[in-house]
Amino acid sequence: MKAVIPAAGVGTRLRPHTLNKPKALLPVAGKPILAHIMDDLTEAGIDGFVLIVGYHGDEVRQWFTRERPDLDITFVEQTERLGLGHAIWTAREALGDEAFFCILGDTILKADYSSLLASTNSMIAVREVEDPRRFGVVEMDGESVKRFVEKPDNPPSNLAIVGAYLFRDGGALWRALDRIVNEDIRTRGEYQLTDALQMMVEEGIPFNTVAVTDWYDCGKKETWLQTNRILLERNEEQEEGEGFVNPCSIAPDAIITGSTIGPNVSVGAGAVIENCKISDSVIGSGCRLMQCRLDQSLVGNECSLTGVTGEINVGDFTEIIGEKS
Repeated sequence: MKAVIPAAGVGTRLRPHTLNKPKALLPVAGKPILAHIMDDLTEAGIDGFVLIVGYHGDEVRQWFTRERPDLDITFVEQTERLGLGHAIWTAREALGDEAFFCILGDTILKADYSSLLASTNSMIAVREVEDPRRFGVVEMDGESVKRFVEKPDNPPSNLAIVGAYLFRDGGALWRALDRIVNEDIRTRGEYQLTDALQMMVEEGIPFNTVAVTDWYDCGKKETWLQTNRILLERNEEQEEGEGFVNPCSIAPDAIITGSTIGPNVSVGAGAVIENCKISDSVIGSGCRLMQCRLDQSLVGNECSLTGVTGEINVGDFTEIIGEKS
């Protein structure tokens, strides 16, 4: 079975880190968000991927050509970002009418994918949330979905759609999305996948739900650091050596001397860290940090920091010189 992954978004809430790279390639617990998703799906039996790219799409292509050359990947360009429904609609020729799985490129779920993919009905991953008005929501009738609603003012339930879908009838989905795009049916200004799902229900296509408890978001600084922390804690391979406080993930070619790293720290490839103390942070590739004391910080690639103390959030190629300790 193939999986389609929409990853064309700009990620404005994560600037400055997304000014020169797509959100899906932001590092968390030692590898990009998108790599976590695709590694989990490959392990569950997905044997082909359709990646929908747009913003800095060439960087996504280059990363997977370099780091995952054995994967069967078809890249589809979404030239206009007109909503999730539109994004998936652009991949219709690459997917055809066969069953396929879909998961958003900024959503890390820890679920029983093997069981989900074995379902004979179409499936929607959901989770109970306190404020469902911010999400697509399902209304249930017993074990089946009765109605899909996009960001309702008066939610019919607290079951939010978390961004993972199994479509058993690809043809029915394309009929619904064709209608939405061709008739210019928009909700909140965009072509919504939720509206297409509701059309499928009205056509008689059955949908069931699967509850997800582990749903990790990297949509803003706080949740990015939280996801990094949780995934590091779940990593069975921990760092060894003086100065490491697990859990942490250190690139093999990073050079660290006279420093205390961790807990909850990811350090990218080629980083050089000297005489620093760093906790609960993500440090990008190619960084050079000297005499810094950082906590709850996000540091982009190729940064140079000297004598910086506290909590910072800086994008690629930043240089800061503070007080040397």
